[in-house]
Amino acid sequence: MITEEKSLSSGLEDYLEAIYIAHMNNKALKGAELARELNVSRASVSEALAKLVSKKLINYNSYEAISITKDGIIQAQKIYSKHHILENFFEKVLKIDKAEASENACKIEHIISQNIIEKIAHFTDKYTKTRKD
Repeated sequence: MITEEKSLSSGLEDYLEAIYIAHMNNKALKGAELARELNVSRASVSEALAKLVSKKLINYNSYEAISITKDGIIQAQKIYSKHHILENFFEKVLKIDKAEASENACKIEHIISQNIIEKIAHFTDKYTKTRKD
């Protein structure tokens, strides 16, 4: 699993995260919808989905909705978790508005180490328990 995780580009992580969010919301997602959601071309979506299929993270053909595999869910949960830990830190500790916090979390989630994420999560948890503002 570690080698698969390292082989995903930040772009592929964004695709996988969007597919995972649709899965969590029980929303059928097709390639064209994914292109609109991520503001990319259909060709880019097709290429990315083919890569995710080859890594066995999703199941997809152009006539059906995209489905995420068990391995895809595991990997997407890690990405999704990083995003929300960072977003919470930016909003609750740094008092950054939600839109800016989310935008920056999306950029940073791809490069930050698990060690730092864990320390940020722990700090945010302690900070929010001691402050009530």
